[in-house]
Amino acid sequence: MPSTRIIVDLSDRQLHLLEDDRVVQSYPVGIGKMLTATPAGEYKVVNKAPNPGGPFGAYWIGLSKKHYGIHGTNDPSSIGKLSSHGCIRMFNRDVLQLERRVRIGTPVTIRQ
Repeated sequence: MPSTRIIVDLSDRQLHLLEDDRVVQSYPVGIGKMLTATPAGEYKVVNKAPNPGGPFGAYWIGLSKKHYGIHGTNDPSSIGKLSSHGCIRMFNRDVLQLERRVRIGTPVTIRQ
């Protein structure tokens, strides 16, 4: 099984899925607004949940930073923008594709 990790580049609003240190897929994302910026740092996937309800779209991938995660959205126009309260928003089809490839414990790097 390949070594999987996620890198979120805040500057270009992209999430990169890496397997064995090779980018295998990149996705556009929405990130935190100026007052609720997405926190840079090193995290891990700690939980996963389909259809979490509310604005979280089709899937929730929770991070080791409490109250933060990678999730779908019920507002696809927010992707590519500073639009969230700190979470990483993805198109629903993209977050569903991503969740199939990541496991609990997958490392997540969020960088400027």
